[in-house]
Amino acid sequence: MKQGTEHFQKYRDLLIRGLDVLAKNPDWPVIIQKLELARKNGAGIFLAGNGGSAANANHLATDLIYGVNAGGKGAFRVHSLSANPSVLSCLANDTGYENIFARQLEALAKPGDWLLIFSGSGNSPNILKALETARRLKVTTLSFLGFDGGKAKAMSDHVIHFPVHDMQAAEDLHMIAGHLLLKSLV
Repeated sequence: MKQGTEHFQKYRDLLIRGLDVLAKNPDWPVIIQKLELARKNGAGIFLAGNGGSAANANHLATDLIYGVNAGGKGAFRVHSLSANPSVLSCLANDTGYENIFARQLEALAKPGDWLLIFSGSGNSPNILKALETARRLKVTTLSFLGFDGGKAKAMSDHVIHFPVHDMQAAEDLHMIAGHLLLKSLV
């Protein structure tokens, strides 16, 4: 039982530390304000991530289509780049896994749209390529990152960075931040 209690306490401490970091993020109100303007202007929101981060991207896509409209302000035009296995496997097979998000952005995004990235490490080649492509297309980027933020941290317009060195806690914190984002936009 002691082992379970220690894991619980450590995980709880990581989540609390992460929430404290989010509460002190000076970019948070700016992100909310800019996303409100993006909704008003009809900007598209694209989301991407790998593994558990792909699940977070898909989950937040649902929240931005449905949940965010609970207040009657309108939904976002949202597309999760992690959601279509046919597109993902085609692009991975024919162009390389590092291009699975970038190639979708090239086909779908326009200037003024947003790309929301979920990544524990911030170093996955497909995430970095997506950020490069977004910059070239004049798409605003917001990255949810863990660990030290990786290369993605410097490549992003806006960052929600949880400096926790635990993938599961980082993914949980990303989802909590996504839900707080939703609640701020309702």
